[in-house]
Amino acid sequence: MVIIPFSPPLGSSDGQGRILQRFPEKDWEDNPFPQGIELFCQPNGWQLYTERQPPAFFVAVLTDINSERHYCACFTFWEEVDNSQPQKSLSSEADEDDDSGILQPAQLFAPKSLVLVSRLDHTDVFRNCLGLIYTVHIDGLNVQLENLIGNLLTCVIPIAGGSQRTITLGAGDRQVIQTPITDSLPVSGCSVAQLFRQLGIINVLYLFCAALTEHKILFLSSSYHRLTDACRALLAIMFPLKYSFTYVPILPGKLLEVLSTPTPFIIGVNSFFRSETQELLDVIIADLDGGTVTIPECVHISLLPDPLLHQTQTALSMVLDPELEIADHAFPQGSTQPSSPKIQDKEIRAVFLWLFAQLFQGYRWCLHIIRIHPEPVIRFHKAAFLGQRSLTEDDFLMKVLDGMAFAGFVSERGPPYRAIDLFDDLIANEVERIRLEEGNPHKMMNHVKELAEHLFKNENPYPAVAMHKVQRPSEGSHLQLHQMIFPHLDEVTVQLFIDHAAAKLRSAPPAVKVEKNCMVPSGPPLGAIVDRNGNVLANSARRLEVVRNCITYIFENKMLEAKKLLPAVLRALKGRAARQCLTQELNLHVQQNRAVLDDQQFDYVVRMMNCTLQDCSHMDEYGIAAALLPLVTAFCRKLGAGITQFAYSCVQEHTVWTNMQFWEAMFYSDVQNHIRALYIEVSEHELPSPDQGELVEEDKCALEIASEQRRLWPTLSKEKQQELIQKEESTVFSQAIHYANRMSYLLLPLDTSKNRLLRSSGLGDVESVSNSYVTNSIAGSMAESYDTESGFEDAETSDVANSVVRFINRFVDKVCNESGVTNEHLKALHTMIPDIVQMHIETLDAVHRESKRLPPIQKPKLLRPALLAGEELMMDGLRVYLIADGREEATGVLGGPPLLPAEGAIFLTTYRLIFKGTPSDPLVAEQVVTRSFPVASLTKEKKISISLQMDQFIQEGLQLRSCTFQLMKIAFDEEVASDLAEVFRKHIHKLRYPQHVRGTFAFTVGQSSKLVVEHKHKEKNQSLKTLSKNLMKNAKKTIGRQYVTRKKYTPPTWENRGSIQSQVDEDEISVSEEVDQSSLTMSSTIKSSDRQTMSNVVERACCRDYQRLGLGTLSNSLTRSKNEPFRISTVNRIYTVCRSYPGLLIVPQSIPDSTIQRISRCYRQNRFPVVCWRNSRTKAVLLRSAGLHGKGVVGFFKSPNAPSAGPSQADSISLEQEKYLHAIISSMPSYSDTSGRNTLSGFTSAHMSSSDSSDKQRQPKIGALMKQVMGSKEELPGTFSRGVPGQRARVISLSEPRASVKARNTRRGKWGSIRVSGRISSYNPDIGTRLAGKDSPQANGGPSETHFLRQQRAHLYIIGDKSQLKGAKQDSFQQWEVVPIEVFDVRQVKTSFKKLMKACVPSSSSLDSNMTFYRCLEESEWMCLLHKVLQVSVLVVELLDTGSSVMVSLEDGWDITTQVVSLVQLLSDPYYRTFDGFRLLVEKEWLSFGHRFSHRGAQTMTSQSSGFTPVFLQFLDCVHQIHLQFPMEFEFSQYYLKFLAYHYVSNRFRTFLLDSDYERIELGVMYEEKGERKNPQVYKSVWDNIDRLNKKTPIFFNYMFSPEDGEVLKPYSCISNLKVWEFYTEETLSEGPSYDWELIHGRPETTEEAERQDTSAPKSQRKIIWPCYDNKSKVEPDAITKLFQELQSLEVELGQVSEKWKDTWDKIKATQRTETKLEHRHTLSTSLLMSSNLSHHRRVNLQESGVGSSLNLTLDTESSSTSTPSGSMVGGRPSTSTLYSQFQTTESEHRSFEGILYKKGALLKPWKPRWFVLDKTKHQLRYYENRQDKDCKGVIDLAEVESVTPGTPTMGAPKAIDEKAFFDLKTTKRFYNFCAQDSHNAQLWIDSIQSCLSDA
Repeated sequence: MVIIPFSPPLGSSDGQGRILQRFPEKDWEDNPFPQGIELFCQPNGWQLYTERQPPAFFVAVLTDINSERHYCACFTFWEEVDNSQPQKSLSSEADEDDDSGILQPAQLFAPKSLVLVSRLDHTDVFRNCLGLIYTVHIDGLNVQLENLIGNLLTCVIPIAGGSQRTITLGAGDRQVIQTPITDSLPVSGCSVAQLFRQLGIINVLYLFCAALTEHKILFLSSSYHRLTDACRALLAIMFPLKYSFTYVPILPGKLLEVLSTPTPFIIGVNSFFRSETQELLDVIIADLDGGTVTIPECVHISLLPDPLLHQTQTALSMVLDPELEIADHAFPQGSTQPSSPKIQDKEIRAVFLWLFAQLFQGYRWCLHIIRIHPEPVIRFHKAAFLGQRSLTEDDFLMKVLDGMAFAGFVSERGPPYRAIDLFDDLIANEVERIRLEEGNPHKMMNHVKELAEHLFKNENPYPAVAMHKVQRPSEGSHLQLHQMIFPHLDEVTVQLFIDHAAAKLRSAPPAVKVEKNCMVPSGPPLGAIVDRNGNVLANSARRLEVVRNCITYIFENKMLEAKKLLPAVLRALKGRAARQCLTQELNLHVQQNRAVLDDQQFDYVVRMMNCTLQDCSHMDEYGIAAALLPLVTAFCRKLGAGITQFAYSCVQEHTVWTNMQFWEAMFYSDVQNHIRALYIEVSEHELPSPDQGELVEEDKCALEIASEQRRLWPTLSKEKQQELIQKEESTVFSQAIHYANRMSYLLLPLDTSKNRLLRSSGLGDVESVSNSYVTNSIAGSMAESYDTESGFEDAETSDVANSVVRFINRFVDKVCNESGVTNEHLKALHTMIPDIVQMHIETLDAVHRESKRLPPIQKPKLLRPALLAGEELMMDGLRVYLIADGREEATGVLGGPPLLPAEGAIFLTTYRLIFKGTPSDPLVAEQVVTRSFPVASLTKEKKISISLQMDQFIQEGLQLRSCTFQLMKIAFDEEVASDLAEVFRKHIHKLRYPQHVRGTFAFTVGQSSKLVVEHKHKEKNQSLKTLSKNLMKNAKKTIGRQYVTRKKYTPPTWENRGSIQSQVDEDEISVSEEVDQSSLTMSSTIKSSDRQTMSNVVERACCRDYQRLGLGTLSNSLTRSKNEPFRISTVNRIYTVCRSYPGLLIVPQSIPDSTIQRISRCYRQNRFPVVCWRNSRTKAVLLRSAGLHGKGVVGFFKSPNAPSAGPSQADSISLEQEKYLHAIISSMPSYSDTSGRNTLSGFTSAHMSSSDSSDKQRQPKIGALMKQVMGSKEELPGTFSRGVPGQRARVISLSEPRASVKARNTRRGKWGSIRVSGRISSYNPDIGTRLAGKDSPQANGGPSETHFLRQQRAHLYIIGDKSQLKGAKQDSFQQWEVVPIEVFDVRQVKTSFKKLMKACVPSSSSLDSNMTFYRCLEESEWMCLLHKVLQVSVLVVELLDTGSSVMVSLEDGWDITTQVVSLVQLLSDPYYRTFDGFRLLVEKEWLSFGHRFSHRGAQTMTSQSSGFTPVFLQFLDCVHQIHLQFPMEFEFSQYYLKFLAYHYVSNRFRTFLLDSDYERIELGVMYEEKGERKNPQVYKSVWDNIDRLNKKTPIFFNYMFSPEDGEVLKPYSCISNLKVWEFYTEETLSEGPSYDWELIHGRPETTEEAERQDTSAPKSQRKIIWPCYDNKSKVEPDAITKLFQELQSLEVELGQVSEKWKDTWDKIKATQRTETKLEHRHTLSTSLLMSSNLSHHRRVNLQESGVGSSLNLTLDTESSSTSTPSGSMVGGRPSTSTLYSQFQTTESEHRSFEGILYKKGALLKPWKPRWFVLDKTKHQLRYYENRQDKDCKGVIDLAEVESVTPGTPTMGAPKAIDEKAFFDLKTTKRFYNFCAQDSHNAQLWIDSIQSCLSDA
């Protein structure tokens, strides 16, 4: 008891309390006096008040150094301060505290505190006692204060036991104290209920979880009493866990810095200090007065696992608010009021008790008892507990089990022999009941109420007693004016009183009940709790049977059976039951700790073990690794004399072995088993009891035995006790040695030279958290700190042995200290461990040596890939698995065998990445799987981690994506060290992004690969610099020099780039320039190298093309004809005007070179407009350029006639530009007719004069096209609306307008593809436009009033970018017109392509139904981009075809411009649709005009960042779309396009490297001399390669090629007409991409193998073709290719020299032409052919096949085609026409029956009368125009006739003819409708034809 008054402040600081008196003056023996008590009496600080305050009371809690709690009850009252003389208070420990202030005039009051310090928490009793002392003092009762205090200090109250004490202090008072029944249950009064009332259910649950997971919690309130209650309540609901961190319910203001401590705490602070708590970042603040809980952002509180959280909330709301349930009832049953606060408090606590019983049920089954004597040592096996409950993922429980509170719980409740309380009872006996209550809240509430009764009874063991009687001070006594000062008490009196009472107490009997110890029941064991997903696997029994059977087969040596079952077993081992079954089954096959197997058995057992361990987390929750541990040291195989390899050397790759916790848990469980065995033996020796007794003893678990031993312990003699301690200790010691061995087995890798284990495992990381909380080993802690210092690097540098020794030492230290092994033993262990490890290393070396000699069993032989000439391996094959990606064909999901995953090796060559291997599935293991792509096409590489259901545990993998639409997901085999995989990645990067283009395969081919890798960066750039310097020097010399060279033009050689023979044999180029004065001083001779360059430039592709088009002649300057509109300019011959243009350019004749140089500056990249093609019919020209610079030059388009203020530079340039355009316009013939007549009449007359019907026919739908391209407001048919993704583009069918024959025969463009039902166009011809002279608003939004003046089209259309040409005005008299269109930029192409790749080659199969192939394809917008390009191209084609010139000037002029210009030429000019023409087109428009291949293809380090942008691929895709729609117009096949698409990114050829001709010349690759090719196989140009292949084989040839002269193609461009290119989706796993032709077709041995296989088995006619595996075109070639193959094999058999396929083909076509001369005429319209033949081909489906050749069964002649395809060489029998072609007789001899029949024409044609002849000899039905006509119009081969049937009249049939006169003739190709003059005639015809057929 202490008295603390206020003492005056020193200086300026606050006042403070001082201890005035304390009783007793010396500390009790068992209860030291707490220091610093003064601070806690006035937590807000000691102050003087001007008014007297009412007395206050609260209880503060202090914790001493032994973590004992002291309850300090503070009673404070206020006393007057004598102003004149400050009171000197005595400095003694006392019950009162007094404060005196500084001298002040006013009346002041100082606080004085009475403090009672006790170990017991009886708040009410303390309040009453201190209140009584105050009452006696203030009311002046006649009682000695010393007596009261003496009585108070001598009350003895038991801690627990449920007793009841009456105490009195001797002032006529009486109080009854009830002690709780058990001490372990906390006493809470009403505090818990109050806490829930203040904060609410959710908030308190947050605080509860936060306290359990060790967060910092701070309570705020303005009442101290409430703070204490709230803290008490929080501790009460945590029962049975005890809070073991800082606990200060009331923290004084002076100690606020405690809040920034790093450890967890529960602290209460007065709201007065709220502002100081604001900056605490990691503290959860609960405001009791405001009812809020604030959780900072950085704090994450793990909540209870889910069903429990919900159940707890429900139960709490039923306790706190029982009316909630019936709040909605119409007739609520009675009133359900919540219980009284005291009862409610216990009910809430009961809910939490129930919750903990749920959480911790079965915990006693996871306790390991490792020592029983002298004290029990118990450890908790956390992993097993979590694993069996399937809660390993649960964050909350993990944290709770790792926490200090749980550690205390284990040490307190672990011992098996002790007193038990309510919680033990709940865990032991009520678990089943709790499980049943889970779904039923009402049953649960009954249980809660029962528990609440127990708790209430514990606190109030006796019914309420009304015997309290305590005097209280009279009302308002504290306000009396003149109060006495609390007197100084006489210490001696009090002390005597205390001594007297103490003496009496010694003689009294003990009042405490003895606690009854007993064995703690364990409760039911943890059942097999369901699998993680919450349901037991339904077919687990079947799986277990598979596992058992497989193991039986292995041990019975039925290896084939076992092999079949193995994949199923490895799949089954995903489930926990199967894994346990495996360990049990394997146990059965171990005799005397050893099982010797042969190689194959050993291999299978190890594979199964690895698979089982693979899913073990590092904690081993399910005890699988624990069960396998004894087995891995049991199974072994003999390697040689005296050398045995055990299974453990093959299962080391798993993390579980490097986890210290796992080893500890294993060790403890083994020690427990041994100690149990020890005591069972002891009891057997001592009690030779009957059998039942033994059984009972043996069935007991370790805890039960321990409890029994603890009970007997006190009865044993000292010697016996000592003996047991020693036995136990030696058991632990022997286990430690055993484990040191075991650990060395699993930690030392088989190949000890390798350091691999360290890298993957945690051996280097030392801090291992464990369930053991106290380590008192100095050695251990030393080792830990040393290791932590040295850490990982140290482990790297030292060898494996050292790190393993350190790991084992740490383990031994830890477990031996915890299990009480003596120091001598520990030292002995430390000396043994290095020897154990060393011995084991020696054994392993021998094993490793022998195991190397073993033939590897399961791993297939590495198949080596075939390489191209000059291609070299960079790295030898790394053994990998090719994993299936998102494409399903190869995985067997869509049917067929699972080809992937496959095992094999990945090879990196200078050119490609190649995987070659065999499928893992044993059913297809004889197939070979190849997947490869060029290294240069790699677009993305990322590391992935893969877990395979394979034999090994595979971690690392790579995902490599290529822009040839290939993806490789590979997982490295365990034998590939991770550093090797890293080297592999680095090599790929080096090859993918060489420093310079010289490092690419096309340049390094044939050199040694080392050069490629080891190139020095520096030298390369130097050589480049010198090169460019020299080039510039030469350039300076030549500029401005006037010279004329005459050099004989040599036709290019085969090897040269321009390999097509030029028609001009002798030609001269003249380069005349005005003489520049400054250059006259230079020498006028030219170096021969310069001449060479000029002549080479002349040979370039573009030059030859210009000559073909008649654009510029290469004649002597003197004789150059001035009337030619264009000339070839050499202004750019040394690339000074524009780097990215070719050396020779076509410009208007009238424009001098000096102007060109000026004009070029207005255009981006100096790419000024040049002519690249001329329409031979309309003489309209196509120009290309870049977009204009945005520097106001667009003003030139905006107002051309504005008067200029002065001759500024911009104006002069814009004038020159205008002049340039005029020069182009004036070159057109259409311009010269109308020039100078810009009047209305002039326009109209010009228009009228051209109103020839053929012109009308040619009036295109340009207006519609323009609107579409420019994206007008109204949706036109065929435009693709981006806004509505689902909307299909609309298609309008178009009927051919009837027109005169003349009109029909005029050559017109073809629209769209060939359809059976007639032509369907996406453009409507009837949409009139300004261009066609109809009234419609102007296309680009100009004023429509003036449009009647502009009846004529503009002479030049400039297609420009909308964003650039904003606000361009149109002048009605101007000759050109700007068409602004919206173009996409390169970034869009790039992102679209990425999405397209992901759609076509997904990296993993998506389960999302929204991510289907077509959805992804749509999202990629690739088709939209194609649609735009095609749309613009078709518009340009239309304009050119109608005589207007077009200038395409978009972006920089090298991407979209190139696409559009190339497509326009391809569509307009049939020459470009041949092999030579297409090559020329690509060389001219793409290579010479500087498309940036290297940059867009990201081919070098410098362009790496720009990423891959496939502009050229997009162009090829457009060509492919056109090819699909016009299959007869192209000489080359689809395969040709795929070949180019592949090789333009492959870098195998130099063709598509570098960005412009300038760069190619600079590098010296433009004109390669013949002698330069060292290796005959290495082709530097893709064209040479194609030519060579085309001579050998017809893969590039399109058999349907049957062009019409001058045909202009106009393909449909709407998205519904576009198809996904097969190039993106097809794959051939049998041989890899077929584009490196030499690799696949240079190997005849494959066919021999096939033949050999066939001989053994009976030959089947069936061919099975696997999608994605077989090369379809090879396995199933189309008809013509097959015939060629048969022809070739026949030639080989007959020993003839095989002739080239082209010769054969030409011969066949020639014979067919002569043979069918009689049977058709050239003038027949092709539409007939298209409707008949081709529709038929489509039905037969002889479409383009894999390697490319479409097929036209008609073997057409080159001119127009025949309507009667002769089926010679196709089908079973040769057609009769070929048999009879040798008879050159007249037709009359073969006319068996003839007459007139009406025949229905082909599609959309009328019925026509024709003269028909039935020829029995030739077996034909021929027809002629009339009887006299000798020229046969068509032939129907009777061999093809299937039926003749009576028909019905169809539309347009001849009128007034009997219905029965109609009959139909059906052939294999088409359906003919005939009509005779009458029914009789018709019957005659039918009979004659029938008789002919029957004769045949």
